[in-house]
Amino acid sequence: MGETILMGKRIIPYGLAALLGAGTVLSLPATAQTTSPADIILIRQAAYALNGGTFAGLKAAVEAKSDVKPLAARADALAKWGRAIPLAFPAGSDTGNPTKALPAIWSDRAGFEKAAANFTEAAEKLSILAKAGDTDGFAAQWKVTGDTCSACHKEYRAK
Repeated sequence: MGETILMGKRIIPYGLAALLGAGTVLSLPATAQTTSPADIILIRQAAYALNGGTFAGLKAAVEAKSDVKPLAARADALAKWGRAIPLAFPAGSDTGNPTKALPAIWSDRAGFEKAAANFTEAAEKLSILAKAGDTDGFAAQWKVTGDTCSACHKEYRAK
């Protein structure tokens, strides 16, 4: 069995390194289950801050009528976040830190998940338009994508 070498020193066999790496990945769901509600709130607030920064960057590009092809990865990231949004609001993650999440997220779960799906779909279309280099279509879809955010905020986020 080969060994992992770090700075000229033998550390652990490759096979053991792979096993340890797999064990770390496999333990992530268990770790997520023990994450405190306060920490979950911090995680999703950080994700939303990054999402807002991404939107601001896209807005600047739209206003400057920039080439949109390089923006496809950002639109893809928005779509990935859209798919993850429901996961960021597990039951019991409504307290522990200040949050603007409204109780409707948990009492109207189907509506909340539909709102996240609408955002995901809009962001996926945004990505397609970026990849096609369609500046005008991208600008119009950027507004549609933003509107899906606003719609969700009206129902599920305190002002």
